[in-house]
Amino acid sequence: QVQLVESGGGLVQTGGSLRLSCAAAGRTFSSYAMGWFRQAPGKEREFVAAIDRRGGSTNYADSVKGRFTISRDNAKNTMYLQMNSLKPEDTAVYYCAADAFPPMYGGSRSTDYTHWGQGTQVTVSS
Repeated sequence: QVQLVESGGGLVQTGGSLRLSCAAAGRTFSSYAMGWFRQAPGKEREFVAAIDRRGGSTNYADSVKGRFTISRDNAKNTMYLQMNSLKPEDTAVYYCAADAFPPMYGGSRSTDYTHWGQGTQVTVSS
């Protein structure tokens, strides 16, 4: 079992930056593959980024590649999403996800994850 809590969301202008954090409570955080997903009003939940258990391999959606960076600090039981050059289309609720098994397809499928946080709102104004 692992409990996830996202933080760091907020309101920023186009071109601004935010860093999201996902704090995990559990003794085996380092054994979980993790990812970030987002969901905008009226849209399906979409993949943003994923990271393996060691943090040595990452995967990004094309829409955020070059702008977002996923990372993790297993000593702090925390995963991060650094978001730069934000655009209005990045506006969504961002969710942290985790799973104990190495995901297929680069961790881009929401069905690969069994643990989810409550989400944090990111709003980018134009």
